[in-house]
Amino acid sequence: MKLNKKQGRFLDGIISQWLKNGTVTAEIADVLKNSYSVRAFDFKRLAKYSFWSAIVCAIIAVAAIFADDALFYLIKRFFTSSNTVLCIIFAVLAAAAFFFGLKRRGRKPEKIFSNEAIIFFGVLLTAVSIIYFGRAIDIIFVHFSILFLLSTVIYAVLAFWFPSKLVWLFTLVSLGAWFGTETGYVSGWGMYYLGMNYPLRFVFFGLALVGASFAFRKIKILLEFRKLTLSIGLLYLFIALWILSIFGNYGDMRSWYDVKQYELLHWGILFAIAAIGAIVYGLKQDDSTYRSFGITFLFINLYTKYFEYFWDTLHKAIFFLVLAISFFFVGSRAEKIWNMEFIRKPGKSKNLQDDKSSNNDFGGK
Repeated sequence: MKLNKKQGRFLDGIISQWLKNGTVTAEIADVLKNSYSVRAFDFKRLAKYSFWSAIVCAIIAVAAIFADDALFYLIKRFFTSSNTVLCIIFAVLAAAAFFFGLKRRGRKPEKIFSNEAIIFFGVLLTAVSIIYFGRAIDIIFVHFSILFLLSTVIYAVLAFWFPSKLVWLFTLVSLGAWFGTETGYVSGWGMYYLGMNYPLRFVFFGLALVGASFAFRKIKILLEFRKLTLSIGLLYLFIALWILSIFGNYGDMRSWYDVKQYELLHWGILFAIAAIGAIVYGLKQDDSTYRSFGITFLFINLYTKYFEYFWDTLHKAIFFLVLAISFFFVGSRAEKIWNMEFIRKPGKSKNLQDDKSSNNDFGGK
């Protein structure tokens, strides 16, 4: 078994700790350490970044083509032909990309990133085909949210057919775009729908995706999409809460300018409660997704409030000193709880000091 350096250091530390505590003998520890090797260079990560770069460069190349007047003129002449014909052309190209990507994944399943890159281009071609479909039926400038719904359905079917987490990602993005545009269309493109502006609507949308991720645990075909759905749901939720903490439930800038900053404080408190709740739940369930989102957006909330309330009035050193003291207090309480857990466990109290020192040694690697 080949591991990267980070994984190798982790296993080395665990086996050394087991050996120190007497969990395994020296002979078993040697067998365990000889069962894996550490790669000198992470070619998997290099491959992933290279294909990401290839996709970005391809997009830049397309943009450069449109920036060239002569090439843009030729493309414009081609693309001003029948919208129906162009819709069919791009649909065929998308189907060919998906077919080739699916066949190639069956023949060469180890080439994960190149296969996903081919599928990604199929996703883009599908989006272009849907755009020309909307132009062909003359709906793109009227009720274009239907096109996002259509793309959501198509991507969902493809995601289950392959299956592909990349395509499922675009399914969730398209679903979010449909939700935003459809509520805008229903409200006559006003800033409010059922008394909610766009950020507040997406708070409930994000919560719906997070709730769906719990339901995915019980459905086998959806199980592999659970974590991605959770991550996108939390992203929608926390970004919407962050915007709400700044602008509140206001639909235009003039109304927002007339509001005192303290009148929006309750949105910031709600944002902080949601972030802390995610951290606590992530710690209890040992779920790094909740922890990561909670910690990240808690800091974003603190920095945002700092710039809103204290940038001009409070010295920077005082502000960060208060933050340091508060986080030290939280850390000390967490450390106390951690120690109590060791004491409560039978047979652990005598090894408490060893566990602390070994954790310190391992954390410093």
